[in-house]
Amino acid sequence: MKQVNGQLLLIGLIAGLTAALLVLGANAQPSFSSILYAASALPVLIVGLGWGNVAAIAAVATAAVIGALVISPMFAVAMAVFTLLPAGWLSHLANLARPASEIGGPDDLMAWYPLSDILLHLCALVSVAVIFLGVMIGYGPELTGQMVDLLMASVADRDPTLAADPASIEQIKGMMVLLLPIVQGGMWVLMLFAAYYIAMRVVSASGRALRPREDLPSSLRMNRNATFVFLAGIVACFVGGVPALIGATICGTFGAGFLLAGFGALHLRTRGKDWRLPVLVLAYLATPMVLPAFIILVLGLADTRRTVALTPARKAETDKSKS
Repeated sequence: MKQVNGQLLLIGLIAGLTAALLVLGANAQPSFSSILYAASALPVLIVGLGWGNVAAIAAVATAAVIGALVISPMFAVAMAVFTLLPAGWLSHLANLARPASEIGGPDDLMAWYPLSDILLHLCALVSVAVIFLGVMIGYGPELTGQMVDLLMASVADRDPTLAADPASIEQIKGMMVLLLPIVQGGMWVLMLFAAYYIAMRVVSASGRALRPREDLPSSLRMNRNATFVFLAGIVACFVGGVPALIGATICGTFGAGFLLAGFGALHLRTRGKDWRLPVLVLAYLATPMVLPAFIILVLGLADTRRTVALTPARKAETDKSKS
């Protein structure tokens, strides 16, 4: 039986403690809660990408146990589903590799798990997490209706001339019940991918990365199958009821994935152009607006592919594949 490396467990314990402290800090400081929650994925991603699955599992388990002891078991479950488990799974996928000869490539190269499939998994995991969170808090028209009523009452108290009529309030309620899961899912995909990117840069700079850094403009795309899932989410939004809420969540998460892919395509198409910098700056600044974001999303939808990163195989891996 293979013994577990104690150093890996220690590294995982430290990473888990760091992740738990970031989550607890998010609870104590609501102003930066989203950033701190997303940052709690960084320690798990760093140890997973740099030291492997054992360290990542130890980090996830440590953070979950601390969350259960300090707050509650349900809080620990929510933290694990929303942040820790997606981070651990992404690091696991990123470290998967096999001889390139198995997919028709050269014998002396290793093929790494496609980034497009990693992004697909991220969108699916966040979809499940947002749906799980919605079930936990009882999300639905009643909850969003109460939120809208409180908001409108607050606006009316400050300035009675801004009070909306009942028909407008009902229209806002109907829009918000679908808009919130779209925004929540999309923002969480973007933030977790940003955490993955930062973690990859950190472990690459330290020389600990198991997966080589790849050219994101050419490799950051969505899997072709994601298009059908995204379209199914759009159709579900028109069904109403629970299917509409699930469809809105899928639209938000997979839409964010295609938005990332669109930016990757935009970076690739502008490479080497003199006007590249101002175009990219304008694109990023205009993304919070609906129309520019939609254009970039369509760019991502139009360019779906699976790109496999190939690197020279290590000597031990080469000898093993030949034996």
